[in-house]
Amino acid sequence: MTTAAVIVAAGRGTRAGGDLPKQYASLAGRPVLAHTVDVFVQHPAIDLVQVVIHADDAPAYAAACSDLATLPPVPGGQTRQESVLAGLAALEQHTPSKVLIHDAARPFVDAPTIDRVIAALDQYDGAIPALAIADTLKKTDNRRITETIDRTGLWAAQTPQSFRFGAIVDAHRKARDAGRSDLTDDAAVAEWCGLNVAVVEGTPQNRKLTTAADIEEAQRQMNSRSTQTLDDIRVGHGYDVHAFEAGDHVILCGIKVPHDAKLKGHSDADVGLHALTDAIFGALGDGDIGQHFPPSDPQWKGAQSDIFLKAAGDHVAERSGVIANVDVTLVCEAPKIGPHAVEMRQCIADILDIALDRVSVKATTSERLGFTGRREGIAAYATATLRLPL
Repeated sequence: MTTAAVIVAAGRGTRAGGDLPKQYASLAGRPVLAHTVDVFVQHPAIDLVQVVIHADDAPAYAAACSDLATLPPVPGGQTRQESVLAGLAALEQHTPSKVLIHDAARPFVDAPTIDRVIAALDQYDGAIPALAIADTLKKTDNRRITETIDRTGLWAAQTPQSFRFGAIVDAHRKARDAGRSDLTDDAAVAEWCGLNVAVVEGTPQNRKLTTAADIEEAQRQMNSRSTQTLDDIRVGHGYDVHAFEAGDHVILCGIKVPHDAKLKGHSDADVGLHALTDAIFGALGDGDIGQHFPPSDPQWKGAQSDIFLKAAGDHVAERSGVIANVDVTLVCEAPKIGPHAVEMRQCIADILDIALDRVSVKATTSERLGFTGRREGIAAYATATLRLPL
């Protein structure tokens, strides 16, 4: 017996803001849709995954899900009902016995919830996960309370909603033919057609992402989840120094800063990014910048140092780790770093794809002592804190 899943991803999601529909918004470095689809692809009871997308979203879908084993996507319709029916019709050739229908914007669905809605089909035509209403409900007229609603027996519906395949396909087609386009979920379609649909326990985490605030909260939840298993905490230290030579600006932490000299080096001599790159490689126990990008290699002549820092960050990702914090201290009498510090922090955050509040850039002088005190060059110290799986 084959069990299939239809992921409905054809909506526009305008309330979430941004340039892309919410299902393609970035969440922990992957589109929301990729997280959602991956749960079903990885579930041992799901044999086929059919995603329904907007006709304009084929490139976005390909970028999001190219590495996931799904059937080719199909275009949806003007309403959710039309989109679901398109997905069900595409599955008919595969003759599944059961189907789960799920919202693309619910990336936190878990395997036990999927198990429960599938198991319920042994007794019912359909099943949905839901949460019992705990709050007192009020009916209003222009914000004035007119009635208190008895919450006994009331549940807040979630997805995935499971059905015997033939029954839900027939119900959707009957609803379409009757002109019923106002049914807000698949359980409503099934109820309208007289099918017996049960409620199983849902989870509070399995919420639908609708607004920009929802996506921000989901990002926090995903970050918290990702660090729970990253208990190998590493700290690396980096140091670099470059002398001045004739010029009119320096590159520091990725930012061009006007000055009466420039820094001498094989690449762009960005002393801040070099020290930070070494700190990350040091935390990984993975050599230093000179081993990965030897100055004897002509391809790095004049290279921008963001290449080196991004490579170090990629090494962290390859080890399934995250960068918890980076801290750079620039030592010089001039130029003044303070006016550029925020821009430098943002540049580093963008290169490493981490939040701005995980980046520190600050400066100090050496009280006119040593080569930095004599304005012969700039030194930089950096630390990087990483979290890796044990």
